[in-house]
Amino acid sequence: MQKNLIRFDWAIKRLLRNKANFTVLEGFLSELLYTDLKINRILDSESNQISLDDKFNRVDILVEDGKGEMLIIEIQNQNEYDYFQRMIYGTAKVISEYINLGEPYDKIKKVYSINIVYFDLGQGDDYIYHGRTDFKGVHKSDLLKLSPKQMEMFDKTDPFQLLPEYYLIKVNQFNNIAKDTLDEWIYFLKNDEILEGFNAKGLVLAKEILKLDKLSIKEKALYIKYLEDLSYKASMVKTWKADELDRIIKNRDIEIAKNLIKAGAANELISNATGLSISEIEKL
Repeated sequence: MQKNLIRFDWAIKRLLRNKANFTVLEGFLSELLYTDLKINRILDSESNQISLDDKFNRVDILVEDGKGEMLIIEIQNQNEYDYFQRMIYGTAKVISEYINLGEPYDKIKKVYSINIVYFDLGQGDDYIYHGRTDFKGVHKSDLLKLSPKQMEMFDKTDPFQLLPEYYLIKVNQFNNIAKDTLDEWIYFLKNDEILEGFNAKGLVLAKEILKLDKLSIKEKALYIKYLEDLSYKASMVKTWKADELDRIIKNRDIEIAKNLIKAGAANELISNATGLSISEIEKL
C-alpha cells in the first residue's frame, strides 16, 4: 500500500474494461506491437471471466481491435511449469470460440497472445520475447510466402501474418532502465510506478486513472483484499518450498544413516553425521 498507483493486473480486471479507459490498453498494445492500435471492444469468453478461483495466479482480458484481430493479455503471478502449453490452449480456445460451425476457415481470426509473467519462465537473457510461425525450406532455406491470390484475399504477404503470434514479457528480468517507450511500460508493470518524463502511449492517462486514491471505498477494500490474497499465496508457496527442502534433506539424512548402520557405525557417530536423534536412529 506504499504505492500510489494500482497494479496493472487488478486494473484490467476492474477499470480498463471501461470504454472510457481504452486509451490505456491501446497505448500498451501499440507500444508492444509497434502500431497505432485501436480497441473495438472487450470480449467476454470462458477464459476471461472475473472469478474468485483465479485471484491468486492469473488475470486475463480478451480484446478485439479495429481490424477484427484478437488479443489475449494474460498476467501470471506464480510459477507454472506448463505455461507454454497454456499459451497454446488460450489461442486455440479463442480461435474455436469465434468461428461458427460451417463457416469457411478464412473467417478464423488472427490471434495475438500477450503474456506478462512475474516468474522465470524458460531460459534466456532478454525480458521481451516474440514468437511467430515461419515456414522455412528444408533444402533451400527460403521462407514460404502467400500466393498472389492469397495476398489479394487476405491483404497479407506471409503465412505468419495469419497464424497466432506470441509475446512473452518476463517482468522480473527487466533491469529498471527504460531505454525506450516500451521499457517505460515494463517499468510500470514491474514497479507500479510511472516516473516523471515517461511519455509512452497510454501512460499519461494511466498515471491519472490508476491512482489509488481515486478508488471508491468499496473498490479500495477489494483491491486491498486482492493484494492480501497475493501475499498469502506467495507466503504459502514459500512455506511449501521450505517444507519440501526440509523433507528432501531429512530423506537424504535417513539414507545416509541406513548406510552407516549397515556398515556397523555407532549410533553416536551416525547422529553426529546426519543430525538424526539417537531414538530416530534406533527406529531405523
